[in-house]
Amino acid sequence: MGSLNLKYSFKGGNGTFYKLLKEKVDDYFTVSKLHPAGNGKLYVKSALQVLSSMILYVVLVFFTPIAPIALLLCVALGVNLALIGFNVMHEGGHQAFSSNARMNSISAYFLNVLGGISYYWKIKHNINHHTYTNVDGMDSDIDVKPFMRLHADQPLHGYHRFQHLYWVVLYGVSYLAWIFYEDFVKYFSGKVSVTGEQKALAAREHVVFWATKVIYLGVYGFIPILMVGWLWWLLGFLTITITCGLVISVVFQLAHVVEGTHFHSIRGVQTDGVQEWAIHQVESTANFGTSSKSLHWLLGGLNFQIEHHLFPRISHIHYPAISRLVRDACREAGIVYNEHTSLWKALGSHLQYLWRLGRA
Repeated sequence: MGSLNLKYSFKGGNGTFYKLLKEKVDDYFTVSKLHPAGNGKLYVKSALQVLSSMILYVVLVFFTPIAPIALLLCVALGVNLALIGFNVMHEGGHQAFSSNARMNSISAYFLNVLGGISYYWKIKHNINHHTYTNVDGMDSDIDVKPFMRLHADQPLHGYHRFQHLYWVVLYGVSYLAWIFYEDFVKYFSGKVSVTGEQKALAAREHVVFWATKVIYLGVYGFIPILMVGWLWWLLGFLTITITCGLVISVVFQLAHVVEGTHFHSIRGVQTDGVQEWAIHQVESTANFGTSSKSLHWLLGGLNFQIEHHLFPRISHIHYPAISRLVRDACREAGIVYNEHTSLWKALGSHLQYLWRLGRA
């Protein structure tokens, strides 16, 4: 495979394909007289999702119903927290939630409400994942070693033959691992990714980090234990976090780790550029269920992942219209536009990919 080269670059300039795309999209906003950021509909939806999560929390902790109903409400809260991540935090983290910078910052900090660290997310997701999508060694979203093999250059172990079966467990615990392990590894190592540079945190970020973790333990641990006891709290907490982790992981995996998307590696790659960045984004990404208005509403447009990767600072409320322009540009440039017609077909493709990589 050659010597390890910790650099991966794209051909210089925006490239002809991206220029074609941007011209079409810019014309759309000019003619329609719309702002690329979110609007009132997004704000109302986000408020409803935040309010419903608060209501579910209050009911579960202070007015705890009988066990079967409580567990169903825990599942609902887990899903609801994931939806806040998709629609509020994710949009704010990309500065697409609002045309107001302060509102975007507040929206991004909803990740801290969920126990994560917004500072790390912006580096890991906005920079590493969005720039080096599906590049082994750069995109940590496909680095689940040694538990799973998501890239042909990653080591193959015997138990990977069953990864198309045990993925449910790993995706379910991913949220717990994220907030209770991975964030602390980043904090104490000073590195957001294995190949990243070690950077010292600003004093403010130290305070935000520890305040986030302490408040999270208080709100999701200490208070519920006082109200319902540790055993019922543990059952409810695991139900909420596993549900949330499963929903988040599946949605993001269906956008990249499926049959037909391209995977790359930093090993042996020259630094003079491999291909245009925009072409790389289209080829390493896939849409799913874009005809479903309810899926678009729930997932914050993350089923329009191609459009999101090409224009991350445009709010998802515009993706259905923009997708038609991207399709046209891809057709004109002879680039394959990866898409599954439904979430279930995308999930089937993901499982097929896991099965194949587990045996390659």
